[in-house]
Amino acid sequence: MKAFTYERAKTPAEAAAIVARMPGAKFLAGGTNLLDLMKLQIEAPSHLVDVQDLGLDRIEKAPDGGLRIGALVTNTTLAADERVRRDYGVLTRAIVAGASGQLRNKATTAGNLLQRTRCPYFYDTNQACNKRRPGSGCAAIGGYSRQLGVIGVSKSCIATYPGDMAVALRVLDARVETVNAQGATRTIPIAEFHRLWGDTPHIETALAPGELITAVSLPAPIGGRHLYQKVRDRASYAFALVSVAAVIQPDGSGRVAFGGVAPRPWRVEAAEALLPQGARAVVTRAFAGATTSSENAFKVPLAERTLASVIAQAKG
Repeated sequence: MKAFTYERAKTPAEAAAIVARMPGAKFLAGGTNLLDLMKLQIEAPSHLVDVQDLGLDRIEKAPDGGLRIGALVTNTTLAADERVRRDYGVLTRAIVAGASGQLRNKATTAGNLLQRTRCPYFYDTNQACNKRRPGSGCAAIGGYSRQLGVIGVSKSCIATYPGDMAVALRVLDARVETVNAQGATRTIPIAEFHRLWGDTPHIETALAPGELITAVSLPAPIGGRHLYQKVRDRASYAFALVSVAAVIQPDGSGRVAFGGVAPRPWRVEAAEALLPQGARAVVTRAFAGATTSSENAFKVPLAERTLASVIAQAKG
């Protein structure tokens, strides 16, 4: 690990100003992803700004009937919250499907959204990776691609977004609240938060340099059956090959998003209108134009089978 300096910020705007002002600075919260990347010298921040004292660790009722989740609320606290379990069950199920109890005790809401890909070529500093070193190429294309993306990928990168929580947040139409170095705030719909890779896969989110996530807000509850199903190579502590987050209403309509297949949680609203016709109709529409390899083509039929299982569970 390379040497770095460290300080604790006193306010969200101060934290944002420090990171915006200092090249190479990064925010530090739970550190469950960042510290691993620093040890491997994939990330080498020159300065860490600790944001753990900013009071962003509360879950509060919102005026519109939803919930406002502070950026520093831990995954464990969020998943266990009575209101989340009752009204946003897909979120609890997605969080519990991820990582381990120890990591969930430390990982934060904002940090979970910002976790970086687990592509093996990104983690191997001897390999070409446009996310790690822009313009160097993508060793994953033509390489081992079983875990990698099949939709929304590009000629520059076929990595996937690895998280579970954000897939549920996408189904729930969550919004990400931020503050910048000038103290100005804005709200980013979760649908616009994670970027498709395109020609700049090193730019992963809609955040501007130095912009700090302060909260994630959920709209009023939408009812229905909340389900999350994750298919992985082992029963725990593994990232999704395919996951499905769904909210299914009694009439068979609903919302559905897929994880483990794209640079961001993959939701195609036009495909959701086909839910009453079954999983095949939805997946055919949602994965139209998929770019697969011989190693990961199984993900498309696996997505169909996983969604079929979710629909069957919703029917009781």
